[in-house]
Amino acid sequence: MTEEVPPTALSEIYLRLLCHDDIGTVKQLCGDWFPIEYPDSWYQDITSNQKFFSLAATYRGTIVGMIVAEIKSRAKVHKEDGDILASGFPVDTQVAYILSLGVVKEFRKHGIGSLLLESLKDHISTTAQDHCKAIYLHVLTTNNTAIHFYENRDFKQHHYLPYYYSIRGVLKDGFTYVLYINGGHPPWTIFDYLQHIGSTLANLSPCTIPQRIYRQAQSILCSLLPWSGISAKSGIEYSRTM
Repeated sequence: MTEEVPPTALSEIYLRLLCHDDIGTVKQLCGDWFPIEYPDSWYQDITSNQKFFSLAATYRGTIVGMIVAEIKSRAKVHKEDGDILASGFPVDTQVAYILSLGVVKEFRKHGIGSLLLESLKDHISTTAQDHCKAIYLHVLTTNNTAIHFYENRDFKQHHYLPYYYSIRGVLKDGFTYVLYINGGHPPWTIFDYLQHIGSTLANLSPCTIPQRIYRQAQSILCSLLPWSGISAKSGIEYSRTM
């Protein structure tokens, strides 16, 4: 597409689901956007299988952007990302995996990528999908544009994946990025447990438990968290700077 894109292009963007007739266009776009070659079966699946959320952004009838995500249970998450959610979530808890998000070069920086991502978030945050707890994706470590895009939208790096991609016979490293929604969260670290213990103790009054136990709890917490500030009047206060 060579025509000049007006600043108001976003107001003319229409969103619709991908269909079988779009396969040829989607193949061409993916070839332009991504260094990975997808099999023909992938294009068939994303345009027909309801487990995929496949949304196109069109401008005057032409596809200029799209997002493809798979909604699946955490039990079906691949091993390298098996710890995206804390183990306390049921195995049938759903997550959304973004397989593809791209915008035609001339239409970038017009808010279309953000519109597609927000549409996915709206879809999985409806009443029917409110048990979807995370959105995640993989990205090349060298794809600074994509990394910047996702980090600006509150995605956090979760894993470093050495030699994750094979691109034209060359192994490339990747990252997993995650956005937690609907109360989802990652497994707790030791710092999270200590913070929870500290917060609980801080809310206890010395009058509600025997003084000796209270003093012992304070002493133990001090030994675990040497940076803690403990006040006899206000309980226990501490902070952690990473």
